[in-house]
Parts: sequence; C-alpha cells; structure tokens
Amino acid sequence: MNYDIRDIKLAEKGRLRIEWASREMPVLRLVKERFRKERPLRGVRLAACLHVTTETAVLMETLKAGGAEVALCASNPLSTQDDVAASLVKHLKIPVFAIKGEDNRTYYRHIKATLSIRPNITMDDGADLVSTLHKEGVGLVKDVIGGTEETTTGIIRLRAMAEKGVLRYPIIAVNDAYTKHLFDNRYGTGQSTIDGILRATNRLMAGSVFVVSGYGWCGKGVAMRARGMGAKVIVTEVDPLKALEATMDGFDVRPMKEAARIGDIFVTVTGDISVIDKTHFGLMKDGAIVCNSGHFNVEIAIDELKKMAKKRRRIRDFVEEFTLRNGKRIYVLGEGRLINLAAAEGHPSAVMDMSFANQALSAEYMVRNGSSLQKKVYKVPDDIDREIAALKLTSMGIKIDRLTPKQKRYLSSWEMGT
Repeated sequence: MNYDIRDIKLAEKGRLRIEWASREMPVLRLVKERFRKERPLRGVRLAACLHVTTETAVLMETLKAGGAEVALCASNPLSTQDDVAASLVKHLKIPVFAIKGEDNRTYYRHIKATLSIRPNITMDDGADLVSTLHKEGVGLVKDVIGGTEETTTGIIRLRAMAEKGVLRYPIIAVNDAYTKHLFDNRYGTGQSTIDGILRATNRLMAGSVFVVSGYGWCGKGVAMRARGMGAKVIVTEVDPLKALEATMDGFDVRPMKEAARIGDIFVTVTGDISVIDKTHFGLMKDGAIVCNSGHFNVEIAIDELKKMAKKRRRIRDFVEEFTLRNGKRIYVLGEGRLINLAAAEGHPSAVMDMSFANQALSAEYMVRNGSSLQKKVYKVPDDIDREIAALKLTSMGIKIDRLTPKQKRYLSSWEMGT
C-alpha cells in the first residue's frame, strides 16, 4: 500500500484519539452499522480530500464498512493530525497522503496520489481535489459517478464551474444541508475558532475588541462565541442583508477601515480574497492579532504584509510577528490558514457527527443516482437531512411531537381559513 505520512509510530496515539471522538458521533455510528450490513459502497473507489482529523477517521471507517476502497489526502496543509493519519494507515489499511505543515508542492502531489485510485466518487472540502481532477486528470473523469463537497468555499467554486459549463459530473453540496451549515458552521466554527485563537495566543478575550469579517453562518458562530467570552464584537460585511441581521443581533457593524483602527483581534470568515489588505494593516494598532477561519489563506493579504514589514519572526507556535517600518507589530496566526485546525483540533466531534453522516449518506445517494443526474451542484435530499436530524435527537434523548392527521389535512388544504 502506498502512503505518505509523518510517522507510522504515532498510530497508537491516533487510534485512542479516534476512539475518543467516535463516542460523540452516534449518528455516524448508526450509519456505519447499516453500511456494514448492506455494503452499499461495495466496489466503489472513493477519493477524499478532507481535513485529516479524528472525526474524519470515523467517516473513513464508515465508508470502508460500506465496502468502499478509500484513499485520503489533506484539504489544507496545516489541518492534518499526524497521529490520526498514522492510525488510518496502520489500523484501517487506508492509503493516506497528508503531513501537517506540508508545502504547497507536496500538498498537490498528495492530491494527485489520492486520485491515482481512479475514483468513482470524490469527496472534497474546498474543491481542490475536483479542480485538480478537471485540470490535470481529465482522463480519470470518465470513471467518476459523482461527488460531494463539504464547505462553502468549495461550493462557490463548483457552482462557478457548473455555470461555465466545465463541471463534468454531479456534486452534492453537503455544506447546504440544514444539519450541516446550521450546526457545523455556526456552533462548530464558533467554538473551534475561539479555541484555536486561545491556544495560539493565550490572550484574554474579555474586554478586547474582536472584529469578525463576514456574517454568514460561520461568522455568526464566531461573533456569538466571542461575545460570550466578554469581547466587544464588531462585524464587517458587504451584504446589506447580513449587515442588517448583525445589527439586529446586537453587534456593532462598521467598514473594515474603521474597525482596523480599533480592533485587537481580527478573524476573517468570508470565503473571499484580500478581506484584510495593506490599507487595513497600515491602520491597525500595535499588537493587533489577525487570523482566518475561512477555508483558504487568501482572505488575509499576507504577501502585502510581508512587503510592508522590516522584520519577521516566529514568537510562539502558530504566531508570526511582523514589525512594520513605523515600529508597529502585527501578529498573524497559523500562516493565515484555518486557525481552528492549524492551532487547535477543529470542530467538536458531536457537531461533525451530522456533517459526516451527510457525507456518507450523500456518497451512497450518488452511487445509486449519480448516473441519472445532470452535471451540476445539487442540495442534499431533504429526506437525508431530516433522517440525520431525527437520529441526532434520538441520540440526545429528545422527543418531539408529530402532526396529527387533522393538522396534516389543514396544512395541505387551501379551503380552510378563519
């Protein structure tokens, strides 16, 4: 078996951490039990480009239980947990191509190695696997039935491909499932981003001015958790509807040029490029901390900051100090990459339970239906979304009401009024 990881000797530590995560993933456990009995993915080659974490390992176990031949690479150079990668190789015999801190060249070499299994299904987080397949592995596309995409950034890219007519197979937007974006993006990103900032800096949040750029579901989660830690939260936005929502939620909404002058900690969660650029760096006060929780490191214009700096040094793990020519210092966390995975462990497993149940069930759906779908991006089928929500409630011991026949008739009629 071919693989490329940091150290196979880390496998036992990884196995124990995977076991710990799986305890909080009851929905995926139920999916795995059914998959083991029915083997709906038997004979399917599945290439996955995901954050190589303990939760991802539980998903890989589930896919393999369903009969899939799986290969895995990292969807971000800093998101790999090396002990998890080692355990997947040693204990599950899954070829993994991922090393925390790998350079850009290695990152894409690993993606190509994962594609070498000639996948029938792609499972992506950020669309780098899909874009590489379309650009450099065109000969492999004929074997692909369909794919799934985990995150907002990837879906934006894939929809752009579909609109331009270059997407060559159907893909399910897992991120758009209610059981994904309402929980993973809001509660997962909210908690894990704050966790990453605290681990990297050990700074007090209470009383600080905390700037959140972007008020989508991830931004809402980060803003909510920062406020819960006692920070004074400012939101920056370009969408008037989201800006209005942030205002109604009680946050101070300002342009980034204003926020840059007073912020202590800045987090970007927009999915766009150069959200914080040289203009904003020049306005920031001495000691400002800048980080990103969007998928790619393009949200912070780090190359511009490098040109502005007269000196750079790594002052702590995942903290780089840039001293500007006027003597002011700006601190960038985790090289501008996902701070929640660069400096911490990513989302809690209880949240990823739903996200990865969506991935597993969407892969099964694609195997059954992909050949009849058009080459575009689809939402997760509602019955899958609701099944996952119901299973999660059951695992939490929560019961809900059901519509009575009378209520169903009322909701389906138009004749009954006051």
